[in-house]
Amino acid sequence: MKKIIGLFLLGSIVLTTNTGCKKKGCTDNTATNYNSAAKKDDGTCLYAPIITINGNATVNINVGSSYTDAGATAVNKDGTSVTVTSTSTVDATTKGTYTVTYTASNANGTTTATRTVNVVIGQDNWLVSWSLSSDCGATAFPLASAPVITAGSNATSLNIDNMFNLIGGTATATISGTHVTIPQQTINATVGQITFSGTGTMNDQGNIIVITYTYDNTAPLIGGSGTCTATYVKQ
Repeated sequence: MKKIIGLFLLGSIVLTTNTGCKKKGCTDNTATNYNSAAKKDDGTCLYAPIITINGNATVNINVGSSYTDAGATAVNKDGTSVTVTSTSTVDATTKGTYTVTYTASNANGTTTATRTVNVVIGQDNWLVSWSLSSDCGATAFPLASAPVITAGSNATSLNIDNMFNLIGGTATATISGTHVTIPQQTINATVGQITFSGTGTMNDQGNIIVITYTYDNTAPLIGGSGTCTATYVKQ
């Protein structure tokens, strides 16, 4: 009997010792003083501010648009507000991906959050007035110096009105970001036909388009075939 009682007392001592040695600390991994070795939370967790971005975390705007950031708010764990500062790399005049960084601090640490701003070439960037210069010649491929570009049937299509000197005509094109494609098409001239296609790009500032055309003009004497390059400059 004495042996049984002794073993019981020994087991109790071991159990009590193991329980008493359980390491205490902050067990919340979102806290600034999180202790991965702690097995029991002791209520000492400390928290940096919580930042909430106003609006979408990713924003797309067209080149040349004005950009006003929606900002962000921050609070402590207890709900009291914290001042947020921001820095921005956004350049709305040039195509690219930019970042707005928000920062908030309290006695327990600093939190940051970011918004991505994509400055893109969209359909509206094409729908402006353009002047044109080219090496296409005055007869074989007589591009008009002031074409009129209007929206097509959807957000990726364009109409190029007043395509040629004297005969005018409308060409169709498709756009994908900075790229433009003019599929093969034919415009009737008075004494023949002009069949042509083209590909080109708009620059990152949205103010210059360069298109290389391939053409075949069947008009006698003044016609011909070949390739040429046209440069359109935003007015």
